[in-house]
Order: sequence, then structure tokens, then C-alpha cells
Amino acid sequence: MLPQLRTNSSETGKPGPELRVVAIGGGTGLSTLLKGLKRYVMTPALATSGQPTIRELSGVVTVSDDGGSSGRLRKEFNMLPPGDVRNCIVALSEDEALLSKLFQHRFQKGSGLEGHSFGNLFLAALTSITGDFAEAVRLSSEILLTRGHIYPATMSSVELETLLEDGTRVRGETKITASKGKIRELVLVPANVEPLPQTLEAIASADLITIGPGSLFTSLIPNLLVRGIPEAIAESHAIKVFVCNLMTQVNESLSLTAADHIRALNDHAGIRLFDYTLLNRKAASPEMKAKYALEGASQIVVDLDAIEALGVCPLLGDYLEEGEVARHATDRVAHDLMALMAQAPDRETIRS
Repeated sequence: MLPQLRTNSSETGKPGPELRVVAIGGGTGLSTLLKGLKRYVMTPALATSGQPTIRELSGVVTVSDDGGSSGRLRKEFNMLPPGDVRNCIVALSEDEALLSKLFQHRFQKGSGLEGHSFGNLFLAALTSITGDFAEAVRLSSEILLTRGHIYPATMSSVELETLLEDGTRVRGETKITASKGKIRELVLVPANVEPLPQTLEAIASADLITIGPGSLFTSLIPNLLVRGIPEAIAESHAIKVFVCNLMTQVNESLSLTAADHIRALNDHAGIRLFDYTLLNRKAASPEMKAKYALEGASQIVVDLDAIEALGVCPLLGDYLEEGEVARHATDRVAHDLMALMAQAPDRETIRS
């Protein structure tokens, strides 16, 4: 467990460290984390609190989705899938009320409109106007007054392909999610795609890099298969943290422990990635356990000895919030990440 954030302004009269933070992932996991982290983005009130604040917050988002509204727009307009990016823009927006609701609004009927979200269509329209998806993302972020930057992991159109333990190959995120076999390896097709220069710059200057939470093989690992991203993480002086999932996931991580998740990420990146991992220690309710058990899923086993054997320091917290599904308590996760940065060994790039 992490101690409380320390306030030192009364002792020193100085503001706390100003951090550059990069969060890598996809799906609802990344947007949930960004929503918590944005509360620490520099404001006049935070500047005098003595606590660490975020000077620059960046999200790196996987772009391999081929289902639903995103998949339809990807095929019809030959563009990158906008759904995960849209969720992250909304999570970082200054106004979580009307504009955010507008971007998340999903049409329930209408020929050609049914199933699409307004935000996806907005990004499609801006991409058509500018001819550049990354520019469309930047402009959308300006409109929603986001407290950070969103970067697609790559500007190339990519598909996911898996090798299952029985030797079968499955291509496409939707088919991978629906497959029954255990995944042995994931690759991008095409393989040699490049990241945005801004992504590499953000990683190089970061004080904190997080990966997760999110679907292991369809949200997290795809980012690490983009050429240059693992190398940039390895070379960065940042503290690197894996925010572990709460539950195993059907067709992606059934029977995988927390250490297995870290091992899979390291193996696909080709490097040892993490200094720390945030792990949930709160037990799910019997009702939530029973709900997940219907799919063969369960809470992820926290195997501390195996994690430490990988050279990763485990940090435990009560991160489980229950609703229709199990979700991370975003405020507690963000708080503990900032508490870690308040107490972690000094890094060359941490400014105080």
C-alpha cells in the first residue's frame, strides 16, 4: 500500500514536482485512468499545494479496432478507428457535461447512422477535411478543451494477428476477441509500422509512464508492437508502472496471473518494462464473482513472489469499484500513482 501524498509547501514554500506523464493503452481502461490523472494537471490551486502535479499529460492509444462504429468508419472511409481515441478525448475534456455527452451520443436509429456515435462521426468529418487523423484528433481536443494530448500509437492502418497455442492463426481484433483458443503470440500486420514523432518525444521526456489497465492482447500489447515505442520506453528515465487489470478476460487472459500479464508484455516488447505495478487487493462481492464466473472469468491472482522475481515492485491498493462490471476506482489509482512519484527515487527528468 502507498502512503498518503505528502504536502511540503508549508515546510519549504516551494511547489511540488511538475511531472510529464504518458499513459499507454486502449479501450475503456485508458480513458478511465486519464480521467483520474487529469485532476492533477497543473492549476493555480495545485501549484501551491506542495504536491506533485502534472505539467504535461499524454495518452498513447491503440488503433487496431475493427468492430462496431469504429470498424464501419474504418472500412467506409479508409481511416483509423476513432472509438478509443474519442473515449480518451472525452475523458480529458474540461467540460464533462454537454460536449462530452454529445461526443458520446450513440444514434439508436437512422439509415446509416444507427450504431454510430457522434464523436466518431465528428472525427471522421475532421479527418476528411484535414486529410490527417492526428490533426483531427488535435483539433477535437482543442474543441473539448482537453487537459492533455492524445496520440494514436501509429498512423498506419494495422490489423492484429494471433498465434494460438494449437497453432491456429486468427486475424482481426473482433475475431481474436471471439476466438476460444489461448493466445501464444500477437503480431501487427503490417509489422514495421512507425509511431508519431510526438509519441516518441513524449516518452523520452516523461517522468512517469503507465501501461494499463486494459485488454492484454487487444489494447495493451498492440502499442508495444509499434516500431520504436518499446525502445523509447527502455531509454526513458521515467518511472514505469503497470496498472494491472482487476479480472481475467474471456479469450484473452483466462488463467493468467498478474505476473503472467507482466511477462506477456515484456516478451512482446522484447525488454523488461516495469519498475512498479499497481495491484488490486480488494475482493469482489459474491455477486460480482458469480457474474464473471458465468464466462469462466475471475479476479486476477496477485502472485507477489513471481512479480518480484521479474524485478517489479508490487504496490497494493483497493482499486475495485463495482457497477454493471468491475472497474478501476480511477481517483484512487491516480492518487497512488502521484503518491509514488512523490516518494520514488529521484530521476533526472523530475523537476521540482
